[in-house]
Amino acid sequence: MNNHRSIFEKFKPAISKKYLLFVAALAWTFAGGMLLFRGFSFLHLHPEWFYLKMASSILVGVIFYFVMFSKVSLKHSKRIVNLPIEKPCLFSFFSWTSYLLMIIMVSFGIITRKSGLIPLEYLSIFYIVMGTPLFLSAFRFYYYGFNYKTAERRLK
Repeated sequence: MNNHRSIFEKFKPAISKKYLLFVAALAWTFAGGMLLFRGFSFLHLHPEWFYLKMASSILVGVIFYFVMFSKVSLKHSKRIVNLPIEKPCLFSFFSWTSYLLMIIMVSFGIITRKSGLIPLEYLSIFYIVMGTPLFLSAFRFYYYGFNYKTAERRLK
């Protein structure tokens, strides 16, 4: 049994918790950026009231960030900083339940877009609303990654 554990440990892609915060930041930046890119691309297909739809979508996204996503990104930051080992697995920037939730949300987004259930004009607004708080949340991870000593003091 110990032999299997040592083989697992030997090949585990381990990184420090500080760099795990940067991995989380990149993942959230990518997800938010992708949704924003798709949202703005789809919004251009229906340019009526473009600036109003864009501004209101971003505003709702910012509100959504302060109401929900700031708490979620803080929770994930705390979890990373308080992991019991110094060099956790590269993929532990999310908990298992967060991975499951992400798979469900991505699947739902792809199915919704491919099925045409919701017209792209409206889906674009939803993408911008969701992309904005994801993108903003990434900055918390960047902040704590660059200021890891501060993260260790504040998040314990």
